[in-house]
Amino acid sequence: MKIGIGNDHSAVEMKFAIKKYLEEMGHEVVNYGTDSTESCDYPEYGEKVGRAVAAGEVDCGVLICGTGVGISLAANKVKGVRAAVCSDVTTAHLVKEHNNANIIAFGARIVGIEKAKDIVKAYLNAEFQGGRHEKRIAMIHEIESR
Repeated sequence: MKIGIGNDHSAVEMKFAIKKYLEEMGHEVVNYGTDSTESCDYPEYGEKVGRAVAAGEVDCGVLICGTGVGISLAANKVKGVRAAVCSDVTTAHLVKEHNNANIIAFGARIVGIEKAKDIVKAYLNAEFQGGRHEKRIAMIHEIESR
């Protein structure tokens, strides 16, 4: 799987750890984030990953900022993106199963690196259940088009 990863200055160390983890799992990882701890603006990186996912350049995305919230909000402004903040394994699993999220986000100041790895693994191992959830995803797409 080809995965886009993006981050701001608060999440450089975690980004490198997650990138390595994903590569060890056999995934190709495209780095859209900053490699510097110098203060920067998270919306830039959320948008980059969001556009890559929406364009099909990558299969899904992982976003990391201080809380995961700001960077996911930016990604969600890109049509076709369903980015979800996950601070636990259960949520990570369910955002794929129920919401077919194509990007997950978490906070470097909220979860540790090992928990972040568990979140990524749960998300990647989950599959969209379809069924009643398909109608709800269609409703989200309808909102985007209005």
